[in-house]
Amino acid sequence: MAAPPTVTLKKNYRCSRFLQKFYSGGAYAVSSDGSFIACACNDEIKIVETSNSVVREILEGDGEEVTALTFSPNDRFLFSASHSRLIRVWDLSSFKCIRSWKGHDGPVTSMSCHSSGGLLATAGADTTVRVWDVDGGFCTHLFRGHTGVVTCIAFHPDPKCLLLFSGSDDESVLVWSLESKKRIAALKESDTSRVSSLAISEDGRSLLIAERGGVVTIWDLQKYNRQQTVTIKEKDNPFETVNTVCIIPDGSLILTCLSQCKSQNKENGVAIQPIYFLTVGEDGLVRIWSFFFKSSAVCIYKQKSSGAMPGCVKSGVGFLSAFVLPQNQGLLCVTSDEQFLFYRPEKSSDGAFQLSLYRRLIGYNEQILDMAFLGDEEQYLGVATNSEQLQVYDLESMSCSYVLSGHAAVVLCLDSCKSNSGRTLIVTGSRDHHVRLWDAQRRSCVGIGKGHMGDVGAVVFSNKWKNFFVSGSSDRTIKVWSFDGVSEDVDQDVTLKSKAVVAAHDKDINCLAISPIDSLVCSGSEDRTACIWRLPELISVMVLKGHKRGIFSVEFSPVDQCVLTSSGDRTIKIWAISDGSCLKTFEGHTAGVSRAFFLSRGTQFVSCGFDGLVKLWTIKSNECIATYDQHDERIWALAIGRKSEMFATGGEDAVINLWFDSTAADKEENFRMEEEAILRGQELENAISDADYAKAIQLAFELRRPHKLFELLSQLCRRDAVDPLEKSLRNIGKDELRVLLEYVREWNTKPKLCHVANFVLFRVFKLFPPTEVIEIKGISELLEGLIPYSQRHFSRIDRLVRSSYLLDYVLNEMSVIEPENVSLQSSETSVLSSEFVALEKHIPSELCKQANDHHEVINEEFKAISPDVEERVFPKKRKTNKSKKGFSAKKLKSASTIASIS
Repeated sequence: MAAPPTVTLKKNYRCSRFLQKFYSGGAYAVSSDGSFIACACNDEIKIVETSNSVVREILEGDGEEVTALTFSPNDRFLFSASHSRLIRVWDLSSFKCIRSWKGHDGPVTSMSCHSSGGLLATAGADTTVRVWDVDGGFCTHLFRGHTGVVTCIAFHPDPKCLLLFSGSDDESVLVWSLESKKRIAALKESDTSRVSSLAISEDGRSLLIAERGGVVTIWDLQKYNRQQTVTIKEKDNPFETVNTVCIIPDGSLILTCLSQCKSQNKENGVAIQPIYFLTVGEDGLVRIWSFFFKSSAVCIYKQKSSGAMPGCVKSGVGFLSAFVLPQNQGLLCVTSDEQFLFYRPEKSSDGAFQLSLYRRLIGYNEQILDMAFLGDEEQYLGVATNSEQLQVYDLESMSCSYVLSGHAAVVLCLDSCKSNSGRTLIVTGSRDHHVRLWDAQRRSCVGIGKGHMGDVGAVVFSNKWKNFFVSGSSDRTIKVWSFDGVSEDVDQDVTLKSKAVVAAHDKDINCLAISPIDSLVCSGSEDRTACIWRLPELISVMVLKGHKRGIFSVEFSPVDQCVLTSSGDRTIKIWAISDGSCLKTFEGHTAGVSRAFFLSRGTQFVSCGFDGLVKLWTIKSNECIATYDQHDERIWALAIGRKSEMFATGGEDAVINLWFDSTAADKEENFRMEEEAILRGQELENAISDADYAKAIQLAFELRRPHKLFELLSQLCRRDAVDPLEKSLRNIGKDELRVLLEYVREWNTKPKLCHVANFVLFRVFKLFPPTEVIEIKGISELLEGLIPYSQRHFSRIDRLVRSSYLLDYVLNEMSVIEPENVSLQSSETSVLSSEFVALEKHIPSELCKQANDHHEVINEEFKAISPDVEERVFPKKRKTNKSKKGFSAKKLKSASTIASIS
C-alpha cells in the first residue's frame, strides 16, 4: 500500500489586488492611444489600464467629487475639475499636480483641450464658457450667452479654425469665435430639447447635435443652417433617447468592416463620401448611421443585444456615453452602473456586420457577498455582488468575462462543480426565493428550483456523485435538489424537483457543507447551533452546541471525522462528529468570523472576519502563524481553490484580493539571501585584509553588521584617518544615514564606545548640512537620545581635567619635584592634554563650547581656593632628600593612574 503524500504546511501567502473600485460614475477620459482611462472615483482620479483594469496610479483629490476630466492631445497632461471649482493640471510623467486655479462660480460640467494643447475650454453650471491658457493658468476668453447649465463643449477640429461650440440645458448651441471673442451664431430651433452631446465631422463642414428627446440634428457650419433632423426615438420604446453622438473617423476598424455595405452616391459625376456616426442612449443599444450631404441619414446598423446589465436597461438608464477607440480597438460604451464595455466589429456567420463584446470592466461593486472558483484549471471566479446578476471574471485578463442574468432579486450565494459529463455547473441562491442551475459553457440557466418561502442564503453541490445539491433558506428549511433529468441539449430551463426537505433550525440558515463521501450534510444557523443530517433523507444525526452567536460557515474535514465552524462570537471551533464534542477552540479575531475553510489536507485552515483580517492557522499547534490586513471593511466572502489552494477574499469594501501560497518562494528567497550574505561577508573580510576601509565600511553597513562596523570605525578613530569614513558617508542615502545615527546613538550610551560614536557624529555633521539632516526621518528622536549621553561624557571629562589641574598645583606648590621630574610632569600633562584634545576634535562644536565654559569655571574655583590650600597643606617647607623621593614616587603613581583612566 502506497504511503500517503507528505503534507507541506503553508507558512505565508502573498496578496494580489484583483478587483477594486475605480469608477463611481460621471466624468472619465480616454487616452489618445486607448491604453488607459482616467476615471473619477468620488474625490479621487484613478488611472486604469484598459487591458486588465489594473489601477496604474491614484491622484488624490481636494475632498470634493470630480466633475470633469480631459487629456491633452499628446497625453502629457490631465485636466480635472471638481465641485470645489478648482481646475487642476496633472503631469502624467510624475503624476503630480503642477498647476491649479479657481475656475467658474459653479461646478465645471465639461472640458475640452485644443488640438494645439495650449488652450483649455471649460463649461460651467454658472451658464458661462471660459477659455484658459494652460501654461499661465489665466482666463483668455469669457463667453456669456447661455441661460442654463452648459452641458457640453467642443473645439473645431481644424487648428487654424478658432471656433468653439457649446451646448446647454436651454436647448441652444452657440458658436464662439476665439479671434473676435464674440458669438457668431446661435443654433436653436423651436422643437429642440436639452442638448446632451456635440460632434463635428472630420472635414469640419457639419455639426451633429444630440438631444435628450431622441433627436440628432445636423447643421451646416458654412451657412449655419440645419440640414436634417434624425429621429432616433421609436414609438414602442419610451427609453430610446440619445445621450451621445460620435463621428466614426475614416480608417477605423468599424468603417473597415462596414466597407462591404457602403453605397456610393453620385452627385454631378463625383463620388461623395458619407459621414458615418453612431448614437447610444438609455435603451442600451448602439446605432450606426450614414449621412450624405444634401440627403437623408439612414440607420445602417442597430444592435440587437448590447450585453449590458438587463436591470439598467429596464430602468431606462442604459448607455451614458460612447467613444470610438483608436488603433483598431473598436468601440467603448459606458453604462449607468459603472461598466466599461468594449466592442469589436466583426462579420457574422451570414456575412452581416455586428458588434461583439470582447471585454467588460466593472468600475464599482457595492459589496462582495460570495465567490467560487470555476473551470477545470480554476481560471474563472464567480462573484455574487449586491445585484441580480452573477459576474464571472477571467483571472488572467482581470476583466468580467460574462454575466449570468435571470434572478429577480439579489444573488446571495453560489457554488460550482464539474459534473460527471464534464460540464462546469453553477448553482445560485437569491432573495427571490429561487435557486438556479447554470451551465458555464453555454452561459445559460438550465434549471430553476422553486419551493422556498424565504431568501436562499446557502447552496452547496455534491462532492462525490455530483448529481444533486442542497439549499438552505431563511424559512429555516433545507432542501435536496436533483438535476439528473437536466439534459445538455435543452435550450430552455427546466423545473427542478426537491428529493427531501426538513425544518432544520429555529432561525435563518446561513451556511451548508456536504461531507467528502456525500453521506452527511451540516448546516449552520443564526440559532447558534450546527446540525448534522444524514443524506439523502435528511435524518438528524447530531446537534453541535457551544457557540454564543450565530454560525456563519461550516466545513467537513477532508481526512478526519470532524467539522469546522466559525461564529459571530469571534471563535472558530472543531467538533467531533461521533459524539458532538468540541475538540478545539481558536481565538484571535477581534470581531465575528464570517468564513473558515480547511487547507493542507485538513492540517491547517484559513479564516476571515468582520475585523477585515485574514488569518492562517495550524491545527496541531493551535496557533495563528500569519495575519493579513488587506481589507478596509468586513470580509463576507472566501473562496478556496481545490487544486492550487489559492484563495480569494471580498467584502463590504468592494475589493477582491487573490492570495497565492508563497511558502516555497519565500524559502527560496531566504536561501538566496543567505547565500548572498555569505558571499558579501567573505568580500567584507577580503576588504579588511586588504586595508580597504572605505569598501569594508560600505559592506558592513549594507550587511547590517554594527559590531563589525564599530571595529572598523574604531581603527580609523585610533589612526585619526577620516578619508575612508568620509568617502563611505558620501555614498549613503537618507534612510541609511538614519540607520547609522541609530548605531551611533546606541554606541554613545556606553563610556567605552563613546569616543568612536562622537568621531562618527562629528564627520556626519561636517559632511551633511543642517538642511539635509533635519529631513531625516525621526531625527528629533535620535538627537534626544544623543544629547543627554554626550553631556554626561563631557561632565566626566571635566572631572578628569579638574583632578589633573589640582594634582599639578599641589606638587608645584610643595616644591618637591626634582628638576629631572619637571620634564616628566610636563610630558605626562601634555599626553593627557593631547588625549583630551584628540577626543575633543571628534565632538560637535556645540558640546565643545559647553566644555570650555566648564573649564573657565574650574580655573576660577582653583584661584579662589589656592590661598587656603597654601595655609593648610604647606605650613612648612620640607626639602629633605627622603621627602623629595617620597613625594616624587607618589606623584609618579598618581600620574600613571590618571593616564590609565584617560
